[in-house]
Amino acid sequence: MAADEILLLGDLILDVPEPDHWLSGIAPILRSVDLVIGHLEVPYTTSQEEMPGDVPAPGANPLHLDAMARAGIGAVSMAGNHMMDCGVPGLAETIAGLDRNAIAHAGAGMSLSEARRPAILTVGNRKLALLSYNCVGPELCWAGEDRPGCAYVNVLATDGGPSRPQATLRDIDPASLAAMEADIAAARLAADGVIVALHKGVTHSPATLAAYERPLAQAAIRAGADAVAGHHAHVAQGIEIFEGKPIFHGLGNGCVVTHALAPAQDHPARAEWAQRRKTMFGFEPDPAYPLAPFHPQAVNGMIGRLLWHADGRIEAGLIPIWFEPPGRPVPAGDKAGEIARYHLTSGATARLPSLSAMDDGRAYMLSPL
Repeated sequence: MAADEILLLGDLILDVPEPDHWLSGIAPILRSVDLVIGHLEVPYTTSQEEMPGDVPAPGANPLHLDAMARAGIGAVSMAGNHMMDCGVPGLAETIAGLDRNAIAHAGAGMSLSEARRPAILTVGNRKLALLSYNCVGPELCWAGEDRPGCAYVNVLATDGGPSRPQATLRDIDPASLAAMEADIAAARLAADGVIVALHKGVTHSPATLAAYERPLAQAAIRAGADAVAGHHAHVAQGIEIFEGKPIFHGLGNGCVVTHALAPAQDHPARAEWAQRRKTMFGFEPDPAYPLAPFHPQAVNGMIGRLLWHADGRIEAGLIPIWFEPPGRPVPAGDKAGEIARYHLTSGATARLPSLSAMDDGRAYMLSPL
């Protein structure tokens, strides 16, 4: 029996026209495997409501979710700092759009219990559970028992204020950690494998892991997760093998094309943030990338790769991708070796991989530690 192949994508923002075009470079890879899981970074909605708590992202066209389905994306994590930016109507319309396209989802809902509920995915003859948690705030986007929002792990700010993306986050709240661990253990009983998505880390900072990131991801593995998929930094972070299981500390961007980070725009808060983040994180975006004005190292992209064997063993690897101007992800081609080496020397590292062939790109498998 051949192994089932699962791919992990980073952040997905498609809020400019022609969504199929922006996904077309990687779509052949995505459609060639058994399951693709991405992270939905913003709501896909017509709602114009703006929630306080973070620099609000605009909602993307809900019809662009159809393009994700056409590209082969079968499931998404939703727990992140922007999912509630367009309020409850924005969340409700996003969920409706995902359901319309039969894209499974986890991490957000009309109550905390719904947000913490795993998506159960059929892969071959087995079931896979997907759980998703926001670890960076803002707290206003977190779900409550009677309040829509995201599932979360509360990482405490060092200044004593609320958890929020632009604070220094360090210590994991024990009760919040225990809740995540209980969710994973329960999902382990309901499925043959568990993937945990964590929206965590420090934005725009290559090879930088916050103090809480490795302990939190390792706790998820100890609780029963088979793999951890991290995102939020918008630049790929390191890969770690812990107790034989892969942790992708930051998958970077899957496909992010947006005008929301343009310095010159009519929205004062977004324009101010576009300028301030350059000073905060010490980078100047490449002007060739007006739709993806991220740290220059963000062009070194990856798709996480899991091979799930008949005996339950999971091998991990990555497919290097590159972002061509103005922000479209494509197979890395001749850049594959260079980009793979970049990923394996960033942040936490795994052993150098062996090379294997795959359709429109080259896949690297990680050697177990």
